[in-house]
Amino acid sequence: VSVLKGPREEIVYVPCIYRNTGRKKPDFLATVDVNPKSLHYCQVIHRLPMPNLGDELHHSGWNACSSCFGDATKKRNRLILPSFISSRIYVVDVGTDLRAPRLFKVVNSEDVFWKCNLGYPHTSHCLGSGEIMISTLGDPAGNGKGGFILLDGETFEIKGNWEKGDKIPPMGYDFWYQPRHNVLISTEWGIPKCLGYGFDPNDLKKGRYGRRINVWDWTSHTYVQAIDVGEDAAPLEIRFLHNPAAAEGYVGCTISSAIHRFYKTEQGDWAAEKVIQVPSKKVEGWLLPDMPGFITDILISLDDRFLYFSNWLHGDIRQYDISDTRKPKLVGQVFVGGSITKGGPVTVCRDEELQSQPDPFFIKGKKVPGGPQMIQLSLDGKRLYVTTSLYSAWDRQFYPDLIKDGSVMLQLDVDTEQGGLTVNESFLVDFGKEPDGPCLAHEIRYPGGDCTSDIWV
Repeated sequence: VSVLKGPREEIVYVPCIYRNTGRKKPDFLATVDVNPKSLHYCQVIHRLPMPNLGDELHHSGWNACSSCFGDATKKRNRLILPSFISSRIYVVDVGTDLRAPRLFKVVNSEDVFWKCNLGYPHTSHCLGSGEIMISTLGDPAGNGKGGFILLDGETFEIKGNWEKGDKIPPMGYDFWYQPRHNVLISTEWGIPKCLGYGFDPNDLKKGRYGRRINVWDWTSHTYVQAIDVGEDAAPLEIRFLHNPAAAEGYVGCTISSAIHRFYKTEQGDWAAEKVIQVPSKKVEGWLLPDMPGFITDILISLDDRFLYFSNWLHGDIRQYDISDTRKPKLVGQVFVGGSITKGGPVTVCRDEELQSQPDPFFIKGKKVPGGPQMIQLSLDGKRLYVTTSLYSAWDRQFYPDLIKDGSVMLQLDVDTEQGGLTVNESFLVDFGKEPDGPCLAHEIRYPGGDCTSDIWV
């Protein structure tokens, strides 16, 4: 598969957040040098501040990707940055100068509200049509609503909603589409006005967190099926296998800390089965007596051989061999922080997996606050990049030291033969050392496209 022979990544783009840190600064897009031969290795070499405060940049997507394959006029020269809280959408020019992105356009939140009756935009994917589609969590008032914003791929003006028909899921979050199977599948985190201020255990068992993966007919843009993955499961990131002929993939459920495999049935509809369960730990000194792993990000290697995910609360990143997609096999695991480290406030009373609490994680002399969260894999599958912020309101609650010290970016070396993960001890990007004060670094993108943005059709 020639796609695995892409050039090694030299820079990455990372949205960095100041919202909820007490520092009155706008969020910014960081360009980070990840070329070990460079003098600026592991340094932020450029910062593009947004024109507003309090956006909560979160995820990003391209204006064009492999789904536009065959159209030579399409270039991956604009990065789309939806603001999760302000509902603005920024379009960033990365084509003029790869290392120094500049702001190209701002789509105002009023446009999102009035033209689509949506708010809280999350995931951006480009479509084969040249349009850009962004999923949302809610309506302008912060009630749950799983709709989609369509942007024109040339002007970046809002064209309206992608979804048609009367039926719309009660919540939204992430999505992936696969035209060969005439399907789009979306997930549900929760109701924005509930989760927006932090995690309140009283919101559980009240229908405020998502429990479904939602199936859409790709051609008619209509909502056709809901698959229940459990009360308060909060299914977040969804990934099809990269092989466009494959009619299956995985979704990571945060609060239930389970991975479900979704697949097309012989009848032609879709179903899901749980294939991994991370057991909760019985704890003292924490918010609840049971601490879930809190699976926040998942990805599949470009050759569809390995599944990776992060347990933001337990503090580990895992690698599973998915040669048999129904029976993932754990082949790599490493702890890089988390809430159960020795000497901290939390005592683990019962643990089905570990003999003892992991040691606090230090790298280059720095004790890393927070836990592993967003992940991105190199095209050859050998380097896994990790950042440690989930979302500023939850960071502040679960990991107050993240707000004080800033998040980090780490890199794990991957054994792609047998499986296995080890921390690259010479790699650390410390966002606690930013000129405007410590910030929270989120999703990682490569200029040439990556494992979680590209959809082959």
